[in-house]
Amino acid sequence: AESDFEAKPSVLLMGQYSTGKTTFIKHLLKREYPGTHIGPEPTTDRFVTVMGGVDERRTPGNTLAVDASKPFTGLTKFGT
Repeated sequence: AESDFEAKPSVLLMGQYSTGKTTFIKHLLKREYPGTHIGPEPTTDRFVTVMGGVDERRTPGNTLAVDASKPFTGLTKFGT
């Protein structure tokens, strides 16, 4: 898709729960971000995208996956 070529670079973090992925993102941003929750149980069992913008908001991953203007349409093969 065209959006794949026009998108800004992105970084993917994967790993078992409670290994510091959310803490790492918060450290990079130097603040909390929408939907942040850290706990002993799995709290981010879906993909989360942190994107720059004017306002803060949460957009469900399945919504981003079907939005042709975003570079995530390839994820639809894993379900929506």
